[in-house]
Amino acid sequence: MRLPLLFLSLLLLAPASARHPAIRRRSRARAFIELQCQTTLYPDLCTRYLSCHVANLSTTPTHQKLAQIALKVTLDRAESTKAYVTEVAKQLELKKAKHYQEIKDCLDQINDGVAQLWNCIKETEMIKEDGVSRDFPWHASNVKTWMSAALTDANMCIYGFSGRAIPGKTKAVIKARVLNLEQMTSVSLALFNRFAARYKSSTSTHHQP
Repeated sequence: MRLPLLFLSLLLLAPASARHPAIRRRSRARAFIELQCQTTLYPDLCTRYLSCHVANLSTTPTHQKLAQIALKVTLDRAESTKAYVTEVAKQLELKKAKHYQEIKDCLDQINDGVAQLWNCIKETEMIKEDGVSRDFPWHASNVKTWMSAALTDANMCIYGFSGRAIPGKTKAVIKARVLNLEQMTSVSLALFNRFAARYKSSTSTHHQP
C-alpha cells in the first residue's frame, strides 16, 4: 500500500507543466512570443495582445504564424476603432457639429488603414509556409508597403487632432484608440520584418550549392 501512496505524492508534487504537456507547450509558446515582442518598439503591448492566442496553439508558432496573428490582431483593433469613430461621426453629423469634418477626416484615414491591413493579410496567406518561393520578395514588398501606409494613416489621424478645439472626452478617447492602433501596427510591421529577414536568410542558404 505504501508504494502507490508514494507514487501519488510524487505526482502531486511534480510541476503542473510536467503533468500536463499542453501547459508545457503553452509555456514554450508564450516564452517565444515574449522573446519576439522584445524586438518591437512596444514589447508590453505586443505580449499582452498576442499571448492570449497561446491557449489556441498546440505548438510553438513559427515566425510566419506569429506575424500573421499580429496582423489579424491589428486588423481587429482597426475595425473596432473604425466602428467607434464612425458612430461619433454620425452623431456629430446629425448635430451639424463644427467638429464633424475633423472627425470625418480621421475616419477616412482609418478606413484606408483597414483596407491596407486586409491587403496585408491576403498577401501573407499567399506566402508558402515551407520551401523556396521566387515570389516571396514581391509578396514581402507589398506587405511592407501596405503596412507602412496603414501606420501612416493612423499617424495622420492623430496629427490631425493636434491643436483642434474638439471636445475633450471625444478627442481623448479617439486619440487613445488610434494611438493603440498605431502602436499595434508598428508591432505587426516589426514582426513581419523579422519573419521576412529569416525567410530570406533561409532561402538564400537553400540556394547555395
